[in-house]
Amino acid sequence: MAAGARIDATQAAGLVRELNSPMRLNKEQAMTEVSARDTGIGQPAADAAARFSDASKDALHLMMGVQTAMLQEMAFAGHEMFDRAQTEMHLFAEFSSKIASAHSVGDIRTMWVECSRHQLDYIRRDTDRLLRHGEQMIETATKLFGSRSQN
Repeated sequence: MAAGARIDATQAAGLVRELNSPMRLNKEQAMTEVSARDTGIGQPAADAAARFSDASKDALHLMMGVQTAMLQEMAFAGHEMFDRAQTEMHLFAEFSSKIASAHSVGDIRTMWVECSRHQLDYIRRDTDRLLRHGEQMIETATKLFGSRSQN
C-alpha cells in the first residue's frame, strides 16, 4: 500500500481481525507489521539499511587500518633516519681515525679500500633492510584491503 493512501472499511476490519487473532504472539510484533505496511517499508529497505551499515563498518575498519599503517610508517621512518645518522657518524669516525693513523701513500690507499668496502657493506645491509620493509608493507596492505572483502 502506498504511503498516504486511505484505508477503506473492509481493509480496516481485516486488519483489526488480523491483529486480534489468537495466532499473534505479541502486540509489538503486530504493531511493527502494521506500521511497516502503512509506511511502505519492507524487506528491501531493511536489506538496504543492513548493506549501508556493513559498508560503513568496512569503511571505518579500512580508515583505522590505514591510520595505523601510516603511524607505523612514520615511526619506522624516524627510526631509520636515526639509525642512518648513527651509522654514518660511526663510518666517518672510523675513516678519520684511519686517516690519522696512515703514514704513507700505501697506508692511505689501503685505508681507502677498507673504508670503501665498509661503506658498500653498509649500503647493501641498508638496501636489504628497506626491501624487507617494502615486502612487509605489501603484506600489510594486502591484509588491510583483503580483510574488507572477507567481512
